[in-house]
Amino acid sequence: MTQPPSHYFDDDPTVESSPQEVDLVLPDGRMSLTTDRGVFGYGMVDPGTKLLLMDVPTPPQIGNLLDLGCGYGPIAVTMARRAPGATVWAVDVNERARSLCASNAARHGLANIVVASPDDVPPDVEFAVIWSNPPIRIGKEALHRMLLRWFSRLHGEAWLVVHRHLGSDSLQAWLQREGFGVERVSSSRGYRVLRASGAPSGPGRIDLDPA
Repeated sequence: MTQPPSHYFDDDPTVESSPQEVDLVLPDGRMSLTTDRGVFGYGMVDPGTKLLLMDVPTPPQIGNLLDLGCGYGPIAVTMARRAPGATVWAVDVNERARSLCASNAARHGLANIVVASPDDVPPDVEFAVIWSNPPIRIGKEALHRMLLRWFSRLHGEAWLVVHRHLGSDSLQAWLQREGFGVERVSSSRGYRVLRASGAPSGPGRIDLDPA
C-alpha cells in the first residue's frame, strides 16, 4: 500500500531522512545548519526566510521571543544570536523539525533557545516579538486560527514573510480586518515582509487556545 505524501506541517514525517548542510549567510554572521527531508526548506535557506532576517529590526534583548513554525531553525538561531539575553521559543508541530532546530542551536552554543511543540508552551508565556515564515500550506482557516492563537500572547510586533502567490496580500487584508495595524515593510522576488502590531478588535479577541 502506498504511503500518503509527507508534508512539512505533519507531526511526524514519514519520508525517509536524508540530512543536508546549508549555510545561512547574513551581514552579521554565517552559520552552517542541518536540514532534512520532511522539514520546510530542505537543502536550502528559503529566500523568504532570508529576506525576513535581512529586514527585521534588532529583537528585544530580554523577555520571550517566538519563532512560529521554526523548521530546522534559521530564524530561531538568528534571533538567539542577536538577543543573547532573551529566551527564544522555537515552536513547530513537526517532530523532525524540532529535533533539527535543537541540534542546530546546540551546535552553535545557543543555550537561550527552547524548542517546543505548540501545546508544550506554558499558557502564561507571552512574547515581546514574533518572527515567522508561517506555514501557509496548512490552509487559510488553520493559518488564521494559528495566528490568532499566538498573536493573543503578543505584546509587541509580529514580523511575517509570505509570498505574493501564496496570499500575502489577502493575509494583510485579513489581519487589518481583525483589528491589527499592518504594513508591508519590503518586498523582493514576490515575497512580502509584513509588520503587524496592536490588539485585535474583531474575532481575534476570542481565546482560540485549545483547552
